[in-house]
Amino acid sequence: MKATVVIKEEVGINFPGDWVLTFQKVVYMYSDGNSEEGFRFIWRRPDGHLQAARGQARIPERKYLEELTKKAEAQGWY
Repeated sequence: MKATVVIKEEVGINFPGDWVLTFQKVVYMYSDGNSEEGFRFIWRRPDGHLQAARGQARIPERKYLEELTKKAEAQGWY
């Protein structure tokens, strides 16, 4: 089943080379008409486009997970 992802909110951390590790609040819109809300981590390349990686984003250290989730909470994500 194919899915389109709609980004509702995004926070990020800048890394060398202009890469950004992002934490996103998203809605997955499936080809069968169903949808699911959720969260994901994904990299933005230096050109601003998302780096597709078969559903996975390598996160260099746990502290970045915590930093991103704290940023999201500070912005009032629920």
